[in-house]
Amino acid sequence: MQPLESRIQYKFRNSLLLAEALTHPSLAYESQQPHFDNQRLEFLGDAVLQLVVTEALYKLFPDSSEGHLTKLRSRVVSRRALARFAMMIYLGDYVLLGKGEEATGGRRRLSTLADAFESLIGAVYLDSGQPAAKELILRLFEAEIEGMVESPDEKNPKGELQECLQAIHPVAPIYQILNQSGPDHRRVFQAEVIWQEKLLATGKGKSKKEAEARAAAEALRVRSWES
Repeated sequence: MQPLESRIQYKFRNSLLLAEALTHPSLAYESQQPHFDNQRLEFLGDAVLQLVVTEALYKLFPDSSEGHLTKLRSRVVSRRALARFAMMIYLGDYVLLGKGEEATGGRRRLSTLADAFESLIGAVYLDSGQPAAKELILRLFEAEIEGMVESPDEKNPKGELQECLQAIHPVAPIYQILNQSGPDHRRVFQAEVIWQEKLLATGKGKSKKEAEARAAAEALRVRSWES
């Protein structure tokens, strides 16, 4: 399991917790060990994720209403979003599946990925406590939460683009700033997004993140990977 621990930059003290987090119920059923799967850790991890993300958004958006905070939180902890985060760390490569589940594409199934991600968080929480789990969550979600600060009322085109592309191949898109122009108080940045060595689109904005978001939005509009 060392490669996964390297990806998340966390070393388990109790390796059995990691094994449990990665054991899909289908394998537990086939191996006749119905009590050793990741469902209980998934339950725990869901609660830990909800608390950590809720606290972070509560502090970042002191003037936002409950409804707005709830919508922002759903961008991070929805099943589709969690599956996307799981893809970012190639979690599907490490999940232990039953033969039937493996044969039907379970390793790439959104529900399987989201459940495994929650289970992983639950395992870290039990292994080292709330501070370690919080540090891991905020580190993995850093770009997503920063994007909310930039555009709290908009959709997340970068996340949506990554989700679309990683459903095809686990390689994530790469963003690069091509240039910047204008005086310091009116900077304009131009960014490009590349996937598998192919230029998908470019975009301009008043900040690097805005330029990247617009490049992602343009890529979603053109969808050149489908041609």
